[in-house]
Amino acid sequence: MLYLVSTPIGNLGDFSERARQTLESVDLVACEDTRTSGQLFSLLGIKVTAMTPYHEHNADSARPKLIAKLKKGVKIALVSDAGTPLISDPGYKLVRECRAQGIPVTTVPGANAVLSALQLSGLPSNAFFFGGFLPPKTGARQQMLSNYRTIPGTLIFYETANRLGDTLRDILAVLGNREMAVVREITKKFEETRNGTVQSLLDYYGAPEHEPRGEMVLVIAKADDDAEKPSTADMDKLIAQTLKTHSVRDTVDIVVGLTGEKKKAVYKRVLELEE
Repeated sequence: MLYLVSTPIGNLGDFSERARQTLESVDLVACEDTRTSGQLFSLLGIKVTAMTPYHEHNADSARPKLIAKLKKGVKIALVSDAGTPLISDPGYKLVRECRAQGIPVTTVPGANAVLSALQLSGLPSNAFFFGGFLPPKTGARQQMLSNYRTIPGTLIFYETANRLGDTLRDILAVLGNREMAVVREITKKFEETRNGTVQSLLDYYGAPEHEPRGEMVLVIAKADDDAEKPSTADMDKLIAQTLKTHSVRDTVDIVVGLTGEKKKAVYKRVLELEE
């Protein structure tokens, strides 16, 4: 059997007794990083039989070997560096292959940053969409965000501290000044949830004394059905930002796609701003 075992995202007290028993009873633990997992097991006083790496760079070659062991009756647990396996971590192909081969799979639930951030944000939780990490470059990030504009639910993304400012600017330009929350360091000593509009959070984290730190989750309210089109100032910000990484023609196409404005008007404004 393959066991999908969740590990703490910060507070070691969140590790379950069932997870401990599972890891100590299996024949092999497949880890995203054996060093990270080894340190965690040491802190928790867990003695595992053996560990092997399983991450995005070796998954294709390691997966057949794990499947072969499972078919021989070897019990294997899969863990990620922190939280629930498969959530923005490698593993779904392993589970899918197990299903195809008739190998039983079970889960040992535990900590999860996505659901914890949604709880802490206070935003509607009846429908939500998790998009993982957004692309690191502005053009690709704006294009990705545009795909999520009309999703009828709360949006959730992972983000790093050093990209927070740029990402908030792109969210403002593409999704508008929605209500949102920045949730960081969940279950850790400096856990913080800060709610506000996209603009207010951009202003807050833009101040030197509020430099963002730690691991964070962005939780964004769904679009207001009565939301107005972007203001002239917002449109100009979007155009200026897009021009940094795209040609005039591509900028026009991107802005038209994101805002629904007429192409002729956008083209005229792009030329004015470029000059």
